[in-house]
Amino acid sequence: MNSHSTWFHLIPGYQNFEQWAHHYLGRAWKWQMFGDTYFTMTHVVISALIAVLLILGAFRYAGKIGAGRRPEERLVPEAHLGVRNLFELIVEATLGIAEGVMGRKKAEKYLPLIGTLVFFIFFNNIIGLIPGFLPATDTLKTNLALSVLVFLMTHVFGVAEHGLKYFKHFAGPIPVLAPLMVPIELISHLARPVSLALRLMGNIAADHKVVSAFFVLVPLLVPLPFMILGILVCIVQTLVFSLLTMVYIDMAVAHEEH
Repeated sequence: MNSHSTWFHLIPGYQNFEQWAHHYLGRAWKWQMFGDTYFTMTHVVISALIAVLLILGAFRYAGKIGAGRRPEERLVPEAHLGVRNLFELIVEATLGIAEGVMGRKKAEKYLPLIGTLVFFIFFNNIIGLIPGFLPATDTLKTNLALSVLVFLMTHVFGVAEHGLKYFKHFAGPIPVLAPLMVPIELISHLARPVSLALRLMGNIAADHKVVSAFFVLVPLLVPLPFMILGILVCIVQTLVFSLLTMVYIDMAVAHEEH
């Protein structure tokens, strides 16, 4: 396998599927740094696979604590690390961090969005440590989709909380400074999704390249320390993305004098 190949390329018809997708989705134009590029649908397939696995895991979790279970089965954690314990560990950690950033009430309110991002990003990061798979989060397309979603929802939440008065903060505290403050605020807000996407892509892509290089050179034992470090990178980058999301949402919904 080359650096772009995965186990999916061994599936009959997969390469034909990529060629068909390239015809409709491939980029033909070139401009400055946007030269020739390798087209692949792997990040889409990986993202879809992670989404399906998370949905199946959610159904599994619901079955563990759902109606019909005895109270002790619903409240007492399982003795081993399974789907239920893993999901509860991630949710409790996310809620705890969000509570420290936003407060308990807002943390619970926005947990569905933040928690979904945490699950999706972490498992997309971690699958890249499995030989023959690529992390969807090492592509700019996936990360821009996530960061643009955060950007849009941040302003949606801000408008929902403050109404159209939300846009007043773009003008700054003093009306006479509005011509100066509006461009600065617009640039700072537009830079958020770009920085989120590039930071996640750069770190995950670099980590994947390092692990892949050692697998090619010495596939036994030697890559293990780098895989352990890779797990740490996956956790930290998930934390950074979700933490910044919490900060942006909290800033948008905070009741302050703008």
